[in-house]
Amino acid sequence: MTEDAMRSDVEAGMTGLAVRLRGVTKTYDSGVAALGPLDLDIRRGEFVSLLGPSGCGKSTALRLIAGLAPPTSGTVRLARQAAESRGGHAIGFVFQEPTLMPWADVAANVRLPLTLANVPADEADRRVMAALAQVGLAEFARSYPRELSGGMKMRVSLARALVTDPDILLMDEPFAALDEITRFRLNNDLLALWRNLRKTVIFVTHSVFESVYLSQRVIVMSARPGRIAAEFRIDAPEPRGEEFRTSADYVGYCRTVSAALAPAYEGQRA
Repeated sequence: MTEDAMRSDVEAGMTGLAVRLRGVTKTYDSGVAALGPLDLDIRRGEFVSLLGPSGCGKSTALRLIAGLAPPTSGTVRLARQAAESRGGHAIGFVFQEPTLMPWADVAANVRLPLTLANVPADEADRRVMAALAQVGLAEFARSYPRELSGGMKMRVSLARALVTDPDILLMDEPFAALDEITRFRLNNDLLALWRNLRKTVIFVTHSVFESVYLSQRVIVMSARPGRIAAEFRIDAPEPRGEEFRTSADYVGYCRTVSAALAPAYEGQRA
């Protein structure tokens, strides 16, 4: 399979879409079938969560979308031209761990993608400070990772993903290791960023509560090899906040999504 077959620019049938997966599978060299077949459309500006048990292929799906690995079969298509026309990248990726360089200050960590892309220094300075302002860390530009809390490190990682002005933001369980209060705060901040920047966000999580709170659409995946077991549109008024988190509607959505997720855990044990 050629690279063009796996990933291509805007073409017929991609109108209004950010990502399209068709018949996507991933089988590792060990013979483990990790994913698929998977068919998924994600619209531009949509916030979608992939929810499922460990090993169901959620992170694998993100890696295929990001181009970090090729699918075994099927096609992954992105609407990339908008970002590239303004000097940005199609994809920004926030991993489970902040993966910051401990010897570099916050500004240098955020600058890394621009340095690799040979962006001129003046423009890089401007973009770094803008990205740090977006995540509320402008005053910590000269701090080092060892001086930051876990939540602040994850904000730096988010700023590094945003500094290239991507159209699509991929987030692989970014808040899983944080305490509940910090996680709630970052959930609220992420929603505010999404509303302001209108990025397409694909968010991987194990948490039913987080997926329902954040997402316009929740995709429930089956046990390995991961397929779409169910999907739910979360029709909640915007902007979302604590009123939604404590509402009967939120509890109802969580109960429904949990019921759809339960067979995936049963399949995992089997």
